[in-house]
Amino acid sequence: MSHPDDDARIRVFLVDDHAVVRRGMRAFFDMLDDVEVLGEAPDGQAALDELDAMASREDLPDVVLMDLHMPRLDGIGATKAIKERHPGVQVVALTSFSEAERVHMALEAGATGYLLKDAEADQVCAAVRAAVRGQVHLDPTVAGILTRSLASPRKTATALTPREREILILVARGKSNRDVADTLVISERTARTHVSNVLSKLGLASRTQAALWAVREGLVSAP
Repeated sequence: MSHPDDDARIRVFLVDDHAVVRRGMRAFFDMLDDVEVLGEAPDGQAALDELDAMASREDLPDVVLMDLHMPRLDGIGATKAIKERHPGVQVVALTSFSEAERVHMALEAGATGYLLKDAEADQVCAAVRAAVRGQVHLDPTVAGILTRSLASPRKTATALTPREREILILVARGKSNRDVADTLVISERTARTHVSNVLSKLGLASRTQAALWAVREGLVSAP
């Protein structure tokens, strides 16, 4: 099977302190036609150093798969730093079931979504591809835990206009700004403004938090 053009391939960077985990993920991605592993790092600080070097070569990845529990600099600190230095790079957090609270912190730091380390192959693919499209990916196994643990904002859905409520539901269903614009027949810029207004009104920091909030409030069903 032929590979697609390099420009069409999703460029991934792996961060995990266990070499066997990195090798396993690399072997899996090497079997996919639309994904290319650009590099890997054993901790958050090493990842930042490597990404800075890649940025100087204008060769940054599209998605970083980020373990949360690592020496030197953990995944939460690394995620925050990556989003500050390289905002175009999407981060998907890797976690164990027992680290659900840490995932919430990672989402606040700017992660696009999260995966359990024992996720099935199709879940890994879905998370990476969703991140590239600017969409939220919530692992169904721990989405319920995160939804319940999400700090309750003072505002409710009644604070939103009918259009903003519609926008929130679309975001919660994993729609990108372009998808929202196409669905509502508005410009992508207008869609982006609406999404920002929704997050601001509800006191939320990310699209992923918005999705969790909408699930908890019963606006959409859990994934």
